[in-house]
Amino acid sequence: MINKNLNSTDYETFINVIRKRRSVRRFEKGRSISRQVLERIAEAGRWAPSGANVQPWDFIVVEDPEMRDRVVEVFLRQADRLKKYAKGFPSVYKSYLNNTVAIFIVLGDRRWNINFPHGVTPESEADYQQNNENIFYCSIGAAIQNIQLAVTANGLTSAWLSGGGEQQTNDELSELLGYPPFLRAYGTIPIGFPAKDVSSRYRRPLQQVVHWNRYEAEKFRTDEQVQFYVDSLRPFAMYRNKTELSEWEDFEEKLGEWQEAFTTDRTNPSGKLPKLLPP
Repeated sequence: MINKNLNSTDYETFINVIRKRRSVRRFEKGRSISRQVLERIAEAGRWAPSGANVQPWDFIVVEDPEMRDRVVEVFLRQADRLKKYAKGFPSVYKSYLNNTVAIFIVLGDRRWNINFPHGVTPESEADYQQNNENIFYCSIGAAIQNIQLAVTANGLTSAWLSGGGEQQTNDELSELLGYPPFLRAYGTIPIGFPAKDVSSRYRRPLQQVVHWNRYEAEKFRTDEQVQFYVDSLRPFAMYRNKTELSEWEDFEEKLGEWQEAFTTDRTNPSGKLPKLLPP
């Protein structure tokens, strides 16, 4: 029986917004946006779910051009450090931030973790403490996701910068923006008007991601596949504008023996699973 309460029109609108959301690093120059639109975006972040409903976030919306430029300078320095100390990571230069109309800084406040479950013995506390960290990060991530979807729904585009979570970058932002240094800028979301139409990035096949009723061992991504992605595929999968890897003109060259593992639901034909993470 079909549930009459399910609205297919609402779903199509919703999924289209999700599919349109992508990280864009080229914005139109000379554009501006009203505070009303920015408040609509913040409202979406406000409604994100969180553990124990603690809402452990605050949003700093940087719209003043002078302050925005000073925030951009912080991230230009962060980008220089990334290239120097995280060699091999396929990062991009952050000069594109100069054309943003606003920047959302999503702060996380870990003091609120006290509201999450805690153990009554040293052994149980260690287990709960680790999960409390998970609850906190998932809550912050939900707020960031809501903000990015609201950006898309308002005809804008954005990116998600994680560099604010680095200690030096967070210290600089704290001093510049005036928040206590024990808060941390887990998400920085530059917002702008896209300078060009950007297609979707690579997505794993749905049949590879979904497991019905139990974990399907044949869909486990092996350590060798993870290493192949790091060594050979990462810079292309991160930035090429194709949802399907098979649409790449050099698909066979880039994927080689890994074609099936990245395009079908059989990433691990042997069905064998490791018991521990590799060292």
